[in-house]
Amino acid sequence: MSEPPVTRSSLLLRIRDPQDERAWCEFLEIYTPLVYRLARRKGFQEADAEDLTQEVFRAVASAIDRWDPDPKKGSFRGWLFRISRNLMINSLNSKRRHPQGTGDTGMNQVLEAQPAPADDTALFDEEFKRRMFHWASEQVRAEFRPATWQAFWRTGVEGQPMQEVADSLGMSVGAVYIARCRVMARIKQKIEHVEGE
Repeated sequence: MSEPPVTRSSLLLRIRDPQDERAWCEFLEIYTPLVYRLARRKGFQEADAEDLTQEVFRAVASAIDRWDPDPKKGSFRGWLFRISRNLMINSLNSKRRHPQGTGDTGMNQVLEAQPAPADDTALFDEEFKRRMFHWASEQVRAEFRPATWQAFWRTGVEGQPMQEVADSLGMSVGAVYIARCRVMARIKQKIEHVEGE
């Protein structure tokens, strides 16, 4: 996954219908952690990051009909990032005009010391990849026996040694390796399927 994953077009078309709860649930499941983490990394407190996240998705819901899927104009994720960043800037500007006690006198210094916008885009893309992996993992988890899943998760995600995991699960090292490969292949397949729609 060297190229950043692309948000599938079918989901973007479906969220244009505010009544499509399934599409919105899936969309929010994938993107809420991205926007929230970006806000937290930019220095927003937990409650402010949650509020900002809600504002971003309210803005997306009202503007999704106007989003143009023309690749020359940029990706959906880039559009979502710009909305997020603009709302963060608006929030900070509002707080500067109407300061509120935050208990943290260095808040402005922290925000000003944050990386340039290009770094934010890379962060957003990295968070998207991480979120897609976790989302796909949860989608396919039930397809595997618990020992197979544990072999994958403990060696592939948690980084535990193969021999240690094999011993604790009563498997051979080869069986742990095969389990890890099978689950990872299925996760990749799920991500590719979602991106290809």
